[in-house]
This record gives sequence, C-alpha cells and structure tokens, in this order.
Amino acid sequence: MKRSFIRQILESIDKDTISFAGGLPDEDLFPMKDLQCAAKKAFKDKKNLQYILSNGIKPLREKTAKFYNDEGFETDIDNLLITTGSQQAMYIIANYFAKKDIVVENPSYLGAINILKSNGLNMKGVPLEYDGIDIAKFKKEYKKTKLAYLIPDFQNPKSSFYSKDKRKKVANIVKQNGGYIIEDAPYSQLYFKKGEKSISSLIPNNSLHLGSFSKTLAPSFRLGWIRANKEIIKELTMIKETIDLHTNGISQYILNEYLEDESRYFDHIKVLRKEYEKKMEYFAKCLDKYLPQFIYEKPKGGMFIYGKLPNKDTKKLVYEALENKIVYVPGGEFYIDDGGVEEIRFNYSHSSKEEIKEGLKRLAKIL
Repeated sequence: MKRSFIRQILESIDKDTISFAGGLPDEDLFPMKDLQCAAKKAFKDKKNLQYILSNGIKPLREKTAKFYNDEGFETDIDNLLITTGSQQAMYIIANYFAKKDIVVENPSYLGAINILKSNGLNMKGVPLEYDGIDIAKFKKEYKKTKLAYLIPDFQNPKSSFYSKDKRKKVANIVKQNGGYIIEDAPYSQLYFKKGEKSISSLIPNNSLHLGSFSKTLAPSFRLGWIRANKEIIKELTMIKETIDLHTNGISQYILNEYLEDESRYFDHIKVLRKEYEKKMEYFAKCLDKYLPQFIYEKPKGGMFIYGKLPNKDTKKLVYEALENKIVYVPGGEFYIDDGGVEEIRFNYSHSSKEEIKEGLKRLAKIL
C-alpha cells in the first residue's frame, strides 16, 4: 500500500502554501446559517445524543431514498446503509468482496486502490478515456472478474464523464455476465450543464452505489451511504458493526433537520455548480496563459483538471514545487502500474482566483 500522498502533503504545507492537492470543496460556499439553524434544532432533543441504529437513522434514510426515487431509481430505506463517509463505505464493500479479482479504471482514486489492496483484491486496470472506460478492454476483463469499481461522474483523478452510450454498454456487460459493479458517485451532482443517470439505476440488483454529502455539503459531517439490494445491505451492515456501532449520530440528526426543506439543499447545489464552473474556467484560462505546454481537456463538472506535462517527471517536480510554496498531486499516485509519470491532478474548487493565478505563476517559474 502507498500512504495517501494527499494526506502526507497536508502535513507538509503551511499557511503560505497554495495547494491544488486535496479534493476540497470551497468553504466559503458552505451554507453556514442553515446548518447552524439545523444544529440548534437537533440539539433540542437529548435523545439525539443517544446510540442509534447501525444502518442509520430512519428519517435520513427515507430522505436519501427519496433522492433515488425522484430520479426514477426505485429505492426504499432497506436498500440503504449510512456510513462514515464513502471511504468507510468502500472499506466495508472491499471487505465483503475480499480476495477477489476486480476491474478498476486506470488511473483511479488512490483511497480506493489502497482499500482494495488492504483487503486482498487483485486489481485489473483498464484504460480510462475522456468519455469513460475503454469498453472492449472492460468487457474482456469483466468476463473474468464479474466485479468492477468505477467512478463514472467526473472521475477522481481524471475528471472523465461516462457518455450515455458507455453507461448502457457497461450495464449490458454486467447483465450478460452477472456479478456486480461498485459505482462511486461523490461528484454526480456537481455537473455544470447536464448529468446522466447512474449505471446502477440500469442494473439495481447488480450494483452497489456509493454517495456522499462531503462534496455537496460539508466533509466534516463524514456522512455517506451505500445503495444496494436488501440482502447485500444486511451483510454489509454486519461488517460495519465490526468497525463501529453506528455512524456519527448527531451529524445525522443535523443533516436530517437541514434536509427537511429539500429545496434548500438543491438550491445550494445549483450555487456550487455555477461557482465551480466559474473557477474551472478561470483555472483553465490561467493554465493556457502560464502553462501552455500542459495538455488537458476541460472537465464537464466535478473538482479537478487533469492533464499532462510532456517530458516532465511530475513526482520529482512536486518536491521542488513544495519548496516554492505550491503543491499538486502527481498523476503516478493514481495508477496501479507505472503510468502517469508526466501527469498532474489539479483541484480548482478550493482556491481563490488570486491563489489560482499566483500558484500557476509559481509553477511556471519553476518550469
């Protein structure tokens, strides 16, 4: 296992460092007043500080189920397990499928790679294209593994977005061969113009769909969930009970109060889409001006711009960048092989315009 480069970097930076490393939302956009009001209501009932059910409080599961049903993805509360962020969700699922072969996108999310390794899963990497996974290679490998881990919506790290056609093709391959996909979807609501239906909605009994409030609301809540068929949820709940008794209760009650007015949450997400698109466009403009050699495609949503610096070892470069108070994540951290040596993931959602401009100017000066 590699230790998370991003977590290491967070320990190495100071207040003068401009960081494009973490997948951080913009805290200036947190709905502070609404969350403070929700917290005040949640703390009025002393029972909200008591132990709760392992699978999460019922009203929060009901609201989460409604999100799915409103999109035409039939779901009830017994299809859901509330977890301590989607990171714990991933660990529980990896434990359930321990020591199996699994298809993963290459590159893929470092946190998931480490979790799969630690649970003995043997990863089969399939190249990722701008519109999703390489279908021919996916089909070949999935026939053998009957298990895959995918991030179809603004993938971490590459920001790729699966086309409608590729979503259908992946679903059909699963239908033909059986087995399961683990669909990680923390960024699915952060599209700029248009989203797509999840792959899981096309194969509800052959999927485990992961969601999170970390990217759309506030990471500190540590609230995520798994949506799967009821029998799998029962087994996953038993695994969760070996890790903790339940996910943070007061966070669930605060979030539940906040979601009492559903329109408030979706209005907040609309603000995120608008502001993140502005930041992405500004970041791209600065890249074109200060790093014209950086090869990339603009993302259609999410939090990252991913690309390539030809003939540069970006892992070596990042340590020089750190000395100059600027940091990013080198692409090689996200590969299960030796790929990504010339690649970089930039997070654009957290930094101000001033930081974006200054940070890329510092990097340009080093180059």
